[in-house]
Amino acid sequence: MSDQPEPQQPTQGWTPTDPEVPEVAEGEKAKKPKRPRRTGWRRLIPTWRLVLGTFVLGILLVIGLFAVGYYTVNIPAANAAAIKQSNVYLYADGSQLARDGEVNRENVTLAQISKDAQHAVLAAEDRDFYTESAVDPKAMLRAGWNTVTGKGKQSGSTITQQYVKNYYLAQEQTVTRKVKEFFISIKLDRVKSKAEILEGYLNTSYAGRNSYGMQAAAQAYYGVDAVDLTAGQGAYLAALLNAPSEYDVIAHPENRPAALARWNYVLDGMVKKDWLTESERKAITFPEPKQSIVSTGLSGQRGYLVKAVNDYLFDNKILTEDELQAGGYRITTTLQKPKQDAFVKAVNDQVMKKLDKKNNKVDNYVRAGGVAIDPASGKVLAMYGGIDYTKQYVNNATRRDYQDGSTFKPFVFTSAVQNGSVTQDGRTITPNAYYDGTNKRPVQGWSGGEYAPENEDQVSYGNVTVRTATNKSVNSVYAQMAVDVGPAKIKQTAIDLGLPSDTPDLNPYPSIALGTSTASVLDMTEAYATLANHGRHGTYTIIGKITKDGEEGSVTLPKQKTKQVVSREAADTTTAVLQSVVSEGTATAALAAGRPVAGKTGTAEEDTAAWFAGYTPDLATVVSVMGQDPVTGKHKSLYGALGLARINGGGAPAEIWAQFTKDALKGKEAKEFDLQLMDGADEQQLPPADPQTDPGTDAGQDNGGTPDGGQETPGASEGTTATEGTATTGGAPTDGTTATGGTTTTGGTTDTGGTTTTGGTTDTGGTATDGGTTDTGGTTTDGGTTDSGGTTDSGGTTGGATPGTTGVLGMSRRD
Repeated sequence: MSDQPEPQQPTQGWTPTDPEVPEVAEGEKAKKPKRPRRTGWRRLIPTWRLVLGTFVLGILLVIGLFAVGYYTVNIPAANAAAIKQSNVYLYADGSQLARDGEVNRENVTLAQISKDAQHAVLAAEDRDFYTESAVDPKAMLRAGWNTVTGKGKQSGSTITQQYVKNYYLAQEQTVTRKVKEFFISIKLDRVKSKAEILEGYLNTSYAGRNSYGMQAAAQAYYGVDAVDLTAGQGAYLAALLNAPSEYDVIAHPENRPAALARWNYVLDGMVKKDWLTESERKAITFPEPKQSIVSTGLSGQRGYLVKAVNDYLFDNKILTEDELQAGGYRITTTLQKPKQDAFVKAVNDQVMKKLDKKNNKVDNYVRAGGVAIDPASGKVLAMYGGIDYTKQYVNNATRRDYQDGSTFKPFVFTSAVQNGSVTQDGRTITPNAYYDGTNKRPVQGWSGGEYAPENEDQVSYGNVTVRTATNKSVNSVYAQMAVDVGPAKIKQTAIDLGLPSDTPDLNPYPSIALGTSTASVLDMTEAYATLANHGRHGTYTIIGKITKDGEEGSVTLPKQKTKQVVSREAADTTTAVLQSVVSEGTATAALAAGRPVAGKTGTAEEDTAAWFAGYTPDLATVVSVMGQDPVTGKHKSLYGALGLARINGGGAPAEIWAQFTKDALKGKEAKEFDLQLMDGADEQQLPPADPQTDPGTDAGQDNGGTPDGGQETPGASEGTTATEGTATTGGAPTDGTTATGGTTTTGGTTDTGGTTTTGGTTDTGGTATDGGTTDTGGTTTDGGTTDSGGTTDSGGTTGGATPGTTGVLGMSRRD
C-alpha cells in the first residue's frame, strides 16, 4: 500500500477554482448568504414589505381615528336655532340704527311644504339624498379639489351635513367644525329618518330677505304658504339657498342671468330625477318674486341701510353670509344720523308730499334714491333707499338698472383733459374749445358706422364751446368729443373715478358719452366724490368699526387707500365747467344750497329716471328720481308725475339735492373751490367757420339766456324721448335710423334773427307763464314759443314735441 492518501471526490457544484467552502458540522444548517445591498436608483424604490406595512398601518390608524371620533363626538343640543344672537347696527355717533335679532322663521312639518318645493331643494342641493349615506367622502374630496384648483368654491356636503351645520354647530370654516359635522351626521343618520332630517333642513336654511326656512321664504318672496309653492317658485327658492344675496333678482337685477341659470339647473335636475315631466318643465315660466316683503322690524330706511352694510361686508370679504347670520356682531357705520334724517326730509318735502296717488296714476310710479359721500375720506354719510324697506324692497341707491343719462358727460371731458385729447382739426380740448352743435351731425373719425345723435327737441346750436355744450347738454358735441378722446379711454377714466368695471352697458362706443350705462346712485356718487377730491380716489366705505361678542379688533376692516387716478388739473377743470352748469345751465335749482356748487343733470330714456349729481368742496351727493311699477317692477315713464309734463334732472332731483345739502352742511362755513386748471383753460378760442345747420332750426340759440333750472314747457306732450343716448343692440352704434314713435317738429319759421316759433306767441320783456321756461328775450307762452334768446329749459320739451321722439343712437334730452 502506498502511504499517499486517497484523493477526495470534489463536492457537487464545487470546482478547484472556487474559493474555499467552509466546513459545516454534521447536523448544522448552512447559513444563507446575505442579500447584496441596493445601489443607485434602486435604493429609492420601497420594498413590497415596506409598502404593505405602511398600508396596513394606515388602515389601522384610520380605523382607530374613526373609532375615537365616533365615540367621542356626540350629538349636541341645538344651538343656532334656539340661541341665535342678533347683530346691532349703529350710526357713527353710537346711536342704534337697527337690530336684526328677531329671526323671521316659522317651522312647519314636511307635509306643509309642497312636494314640488321639496323636490326642487333636493335637485339643487342633494339629488341622491334618499339613497345615499349621511356623508359622501368622494363628493367632499371632489369639492375640495375644485376649490383648490380654482373651479369654484364647493361644500361637497350632503343635506344631512348641511342640516347638522345649521342646527347643531356654528358657521365658522374650521377643520374642527368639519370633523364634528362628519361624525354627528353619521350618528344622526342612525337615529333620525330621512324625512325628519329633510324637514329640519327645510326649516333652518337661509333664503335671503331675512327669511329662515321654506315657509318664511315662501311668504317673503311670493306671499303664499309653503304648501302652495309651485315647481317654478320652489325652484327659485331652492336656487336662492346657493347665494341668497346675489340671486335676489329684485334687489340685484344685474344678477338676473346668473339667477336664471341656477333656476334652470334646478328644474333640469327635477326632470332627471323624474320629479317633473319634460312637458311640465317646458310649461314653467320664471315666477317673478314680489317687490315688497312682510315687515321684519326693518321698516323705513333701516332695512335699506342694513342691506347696504351687509353687501359691503360680503363684497369686501370682511364676513361671509354664514358668519353674519350666526350673529353677535356690533357694526358701527359711517352714516351720520342728522344727515340721514335730512335726506329723508328733503325727499319727502320735494317729492313725496307732492304726490297725488289717488288721482294721478303716474304718481304711484315715483321712486327716489340718493347717496352722500365725504370726498376727503370716502365715507358714506347718508343714503336714501326708498319709501320703506317693507313696502319697496329694492334699494334705489344701489340698484344698477337705470341709465345715467347726461350725468356721465363730465367723465368724457375729464378723460379729454387727462389724455391731452384734441379735436378732429388738432385743437386741444379745453372748456373754450369750439364744437359743431348741429342736430344729427354725423360724428367724424368713427369707423363703427354712421352715428348722428339728436339734440334735445332737434335743436341745432351751431358752433358752441365745450362749456356751453355742457351747460345745455348738447348731444352732438359730446358724441363727437367721445370719438376725439376715444371711447375706450373714456370707459377707463370712468372706472378710475369709481364706476365698477362691470357696470352694465358701459361699452366703448360713442354713445357712452350720452349715459347709456346703468351705474348705481352709489357708484356715481363715488365717481363725483373723486372729482371733488381733486382726482384722488378712495373706495367708498360705509363701516367704521366691527366687534364680535364685544371684543375690540376681532374683525379687521380693509385699509382705505387713496390714489391720484386722474390729474388734479383734469378733475379741477371739470369742476370749473360743472360750476357753470349750476350758475347758468340746466341746474340752477341747486343754487338754493347757498354755497359754491358744481354739478350735472341727467335724464334716462323715456323719462324713466331723472338725475342730479353735484358736490361742494365738503360733500358729494347724487339724487335720482325713478319710475317703476310697484306691482310688476317694470320701469315706467314719469311723464305727468307731480303734475308736471315730465321730470327733469334740474327739477325734483336738483331741488332734493339743494335742500339736503343746505341742511346737511348747516353751521359749516361755506368754502370756495380751490382749483388748479389745465393750461389754456381760460384762453378764448376763435370759432371755426359756421357749420351748415338743419332747416327749420336756429343755429344761433347757443347764445340764449339762462334756462329755468328744470321746469317743464307746457307744450311738451307725453312720450317725448328722454335721455341722451339710446342703448343699442350689443352696445354697438347702428346706422343712424330714427326710431319710430313720432317726429319732433318745430312748427315755425326761422327768421334772420334766429327766432323759432312753435305754436305760441312771443312778446318782449315779459315773464314765463305756467310753462316755466324763462329766457332773456321774451315770454314763453303756453304754446312753448322760444324767442331769439333761444333758451330751453333744463330738459323739458319745447312746444310742439310729439310723443315718442327718439334720437339716432342718442337720446333727445339734453339734461
